[in-house]
Amino acid sequence: MRTEELDFELPADRIATTPAEPRDAARLMVVQRHNQQITHTTIHDLPSLGLLDAGDLLVMNRSKVLPASFRCQRVVSGGVVRGLYLSAPVPNHWLVLLEARGRLQSGEHLRLSETNTLRLVEPRGGGCWLVHCEACPAEILAKIGSTPLPPYLLAARRRRSEPELRPEDAVRYNTVYAHEAGSVAAPTAGLHFTDALLEQLQYDGIRRAEVILHVGRGTFEPIRCEWLGDHKMHQEWCTVPGSTLEAVMAARSVQNRIIPVGTTTVRALESLPDPIDKAHGDHTIETDLFIQPDNGFCFRFTDALLTNFHLPRSSLLAMVAALPGVGIDRLKEWYAQAIEAQYRFYSYGDAMLIL
Repeated sequence: MRTEELDFELPADRIATTPAEPRDAARLMVVQRHNQQITHTTIHDLPSLGLLDAGDLLVMNRSKVLPASFRCQRVVSGGVVRGLYLSAPVPNHWLVLLEARGRLQSGEHLRLSETNTLRLVEPRGGGCWLVHCEACPAEILAKIGSTPLPPYLLAARRRRSEPELRPEDAVRYNTVYAHEAGSVAAPTAGLHFTDALLEQLQYDGIRRAEVILHVGRGTFEPIRCEWLGDHKMHQEWCTVPGSTLEAVMAARSVQNRIIPVGTTTVRALESLPDPIDKAHGDHTIETDLFIQPDNGFCFRFTDALLTNFHLPRSSLLAMVAALPGVGIDRLKEWYAQAIEAQYRFYSYGDAMLIL
């Protein structure tokens, strides 16, 4: 499949720069695959619509977004460097994305704070650097970091003369059930849930389980290859707890639906080994799974999907198009209807439920 088939035109005013208020006021486009029926509603109304059945299992990604964006200073020249923390691949070393005026050099020191510096070890391509730093990433970023909003969202705010960052982003760019810090981008489909909505769904007999997938910057990177099959997928660590595995297998045993909330949850579940070692407990996996249309991928744990509207030429759009009964042409038709109906797109935007 050619990557250009994942293109679509989105008016700039459809990019959401602020989240819905309250969270569950976000609009919801419901698509029934068996008859192509489309219904327009809101996340808040989800319990009252009869779309979810008692026993359905919602699976959510509980990863928390780090305040991974930071600014530091070149020790020699005093120049400002913008950075994005990505991961800590080995002890006392970080992988970071750096942007500076002038060329950065191996061995150079960047001052993070009065007591902490980064020493550039080696470039990793595309602006990424392996750096030495003895500070705990979570602790130092909590003091100096800010919310790592996606570049397209920041650009949209600049075009509208809005502040690039707002104090509320630290809360609203995380789900209400986020626990383990490690992501540099939010699992955005989960941003729409409130505690009250989760309680109502539980009262209605909808079951819930969680995975942990720390979302990396590769999530939003466009696919640049001419052919999808040539795309090298980024790697992410994920954990499917033993309790979640039990819930998934229990749902399967009685033919209840498994409904991932967001593509990162799909990626975690569908990366489970086949066959699954049920006695293994938690399954921690480094996944580079790339789900794309027309390559025969068999979804084992995705009977329906709640997801946001995704970027053109993205691996996320390809994944949604790969769902049985979808396909890229049909998905783009649904997107065109969403655009006409004034839905808001991307991270702070509205959602669709594919049944």
